[in-house]
Amino acid sequence: MPRWTWLPFALGLTFLVVPLAGMLARVPWAELPALLVSHEAVEALGLSLLTCVVATAVSLVLGVPLALAMSRMTGRTAVVVRTLVTIPMVLPPVVAGLALLSTLGRRGLVGQHLSAWGIEIGFTTVAVVCAQVFVAMPFLVIALEGALRADSGDYGTVAANLGASPTRVLWRVTLPMSMPALVSGAALTFARALGEFGATLTFAGSLAGTTRTLPLLVYLTREQDTDLALALALVLVLVALVVVAVSARFNRPVST
Repeated sequence: MPRWTWLPFALGLTFLVVPLAGMLARVPWAELPALLVSHEAVEALGLSLLTCVVATAVSLVLGVPLALAMSRMTGRTAVVVRTLVTIPMVLPPVVAGLALLSTLGRRGLVGQHLSAWGIEIGFTTVAVVCAQVFVAMPFLVIALEGALRADSGDYGTVAANLGASPTRVLWRVTLPMSMPALVSGAALTFARALGEFGATLTFAGSLAGTTRTLPLLVYLTREQDTDLALALALVLVLVALVVVAVSARFNRPVST
């Protein structure tokens, strides 16, 4: 490693760490317990945790088969599918919200037919979950697909030759061997869902007790009640730290 690279390394690390330190310096630590147990905070935190757990579960149900199929694809098909899966990761959140609104909103491509049956998704708690799944599930899929591609498949082949069905091979061999990537991807999915803001605001709105998640409450209170906004932001930072720790724990190289 060239010696001169330590200077940009230090500058880059400082640029990333100092803003967090600046925020922590302004957190009203003495009033923190009272702020976090306020009605608004508890309501938003409860809604965020509920929707994030549901979104993570939905992402696992849909994302694991998607990652498994992608890991078996080759050539142009693999490139096209991987590109489609990755798009929500790089879309501006507001654009993601508009896409969901145009599809599942009352006048959307699919939503207008659901509305005729009395099913409304936009600006409901279900809309929050949809927005979180749309932007967060790709993190799980990409992480798991990479692990599945790295697996040579020898153990699965042996199990199949011994008479195990494809489903049994999946549950007893493939997924257990990919568990570190699965746990890491699920943790990242949960964290991304918890931090989702733009798509949620556009597609679900900000209705107290229904769609107002923790990031939305931070945004709304940042000028009127800075102390509460900082306290809630601290919660999000702590969750991010836990998620990073979990991901690092399960992504550690195994020594031989």
